[in-house]
Amino acid sequence: MLVALLLEYMRKELDRMGKVTPTSVPSFVSRSRHIVPILVGCAVVLILMLALVPSWGIVVILGIVEGLTEFLPISSTAHLLLVADLLGFQGSIGGTFEIFIQLGAILAVVAYYARDLLAQARSVSTSATTRRFWIAILIAFLPAAVVGLTLRSWIKQVLFESPSVIAWALILGGVALIVLERLPKRAAAAQDVQDISFGQALGIGVAQVLALVPGVSRSGASMIGGLLGGLDRRTATAFSFYLAIPTLGAATLVDLLGSLNQITGSDVARLLVGTAVAGVVAWISIGWLLRYVAGHSFIAFGIYRIVVGALVLALVAAGRI
Repeated sequence: MLVALLLEYMRKELDRMGKVTPTSVPSFVSRSRHIVPILVGCAVVLILMLALVPSWGIVVILGIVEGLTEFLPISSTAHLLLVADLLGFQGSIGGTFEIFIQLGAILAVVAYYARDLLAQARSVSTSATTRRFWIAILIAFLPAAVVGLTLRSWIKQVLFESPSVIAWALILGGVALIVLERLPKRAAAAQDVQDISFGQALGIGVAQVLALVPGVSRSGASMIGGLLGGLDRRTATAFSFYLAIPTLGAATLVDLLGSLNQITGSDVARLLVGTAVAGVVAWISIGWLLRYVAGHSFIAFGIYRIVVGALVLALVAAGRI
C-alpha cells in the first residue's frame, strides 16, 4: 500500500515537473545532445562488463548508484553499502571504495559550476562578496570535519557495518523531510548562495554532522539545515552542492591516506572506474535536481526513504543482509 502511494505521488510530481522550466537552469533538451550519447555509451559499457567480467559490472553499478544518489537527500553511502552487500561486492577495502568514488561527485560539481568557480577565482582578491561566500563554506565544512576526524575509526567499524542503523537513519530522515515540508512556510531570508550569513552557514554545518551516520544523507542534512535557517529550497540545494567540494574532498583524501597499505593494483583500477562512472552520472543528476527543487517539495524523497528503510529492516529480519 505504501509503495503504491509512493509511486502515485511520484507520478503526479513528475507530471508537474514537466510544467516547470526555470530560466536560470539550462533545459534538459539543450543538454540532451550531449547526455544521450553518454547514457548510451555507459549502458553499452555496463552490458559488456557484466557479460565479460561480472565483478567489474558490479563496480559500474556502484558508480551509477553513487552518481544517482550523492546529491539527492536519500543517502548515497547507505545505498552503496546496501547494494554492495546485496551484490556480494568484495572490493570495499573496509568502506574505502564507497568513500573514494565520491570523488566523482566532486568532479561533477566542479564541472557543472566551472564557469562560476573560474569567475570566483578571478575575483576573489577584489570581491568581498566572493571571499565572504567561501568563508561561509569553510564555516559550514568545519563541524563535520572535526567530528569526522575524531570518530573516523568508530564510524567505519561500527556504523558502516550495521544495516539496522542505516535503515533507521533512512526512516527518521524521511520523517524529518516530510515534517519539514509540512511546517508553515515563512519568507526566505536568503535567496542566493552569496547572501547566506555566517550564522546560517554554521547551522548548516552542524546539521551536516548528522550525516556522518550512514543513512542520514550529507545533502539531505545540509538542505534541511539550510531550510531551517531561512534559505529557500533552491538556495539550500545549491549551497549543498558547493559544500560538497571541501566535505567530500576531505573525506576522500583522509580515507585514502588511511587505507593506502590495504590497496592493491586491482583495487586502484576499481576505484578509478567507479569514480569515473559516478562523475558522469552525478553531473546529470545535479541539473535534474536543481530543476526539480525549483517547483517541488522534498516529500517524495521522504516517502522513498521510509519505504527503503522499512525494506532494509525486513531484509535484516529475514537474514538476507
